[in-house]
Amino acid sequence: MTRIIGIDPGSRHTGYGIIESERGRARLIVAGRISTAAGTVPQRLLQIQQELGALLAEFTPDEAAIEEVFVNKNVQTALVLGQARGVALCALAQAGLDVAEYAASQVKQALTGSGRAEKLQVQHMVKVLLNQQGRMAIDASDALAIALTHAQTRGVRASVASVAGLRRSRR
Repeated sequence: MTRIIGIDPGSRHTGYGIIESERGRARLIVAGRISTAAGTVPQRLLQIQQELGALLAEFTPDEAAIEEVFVNKNVQTALVLGQARGVALCALAQAGLDVAEYAASQVKQALTGSGRAEKLQVQHMVKVLLNQQGRMAIDASDALAIALTHAQTRGVRASVASVAGLRRSRR
């Protein structure tokens, strides 16, 4: 059983989701979002670091995955998002976790079969895969989608490594 944390970074709302994954099955442990208080950017970044650090200490994930920054037309927004992502990366590194990074299109492709899926489609698939009902913050479902993508990707990598090992041992 591998415990994976997914992070959807944001300066106002940072989504997190922790799952346990084993042999292609995933189970929800906890999900939510860190909503920063009004304040300066440094104050909000500190809040993200502290709350994420507390989550990591409480739930002790084995692996971590985070969304890559998508740079759009608003450079200022991308810079602030990059700062929030940097703080999350530091908290994950401080907890001793290796971090996998996934583009939003990779996550959408992995969960829905389309790299252009809408957020609500991704959220629906997260709920189906984790057998969840009711409301879920979009930031939390995005973070869970990242964790699920990592679980799926690591499973494929393990299978490929296993096959490669078998081929080498037959030589």
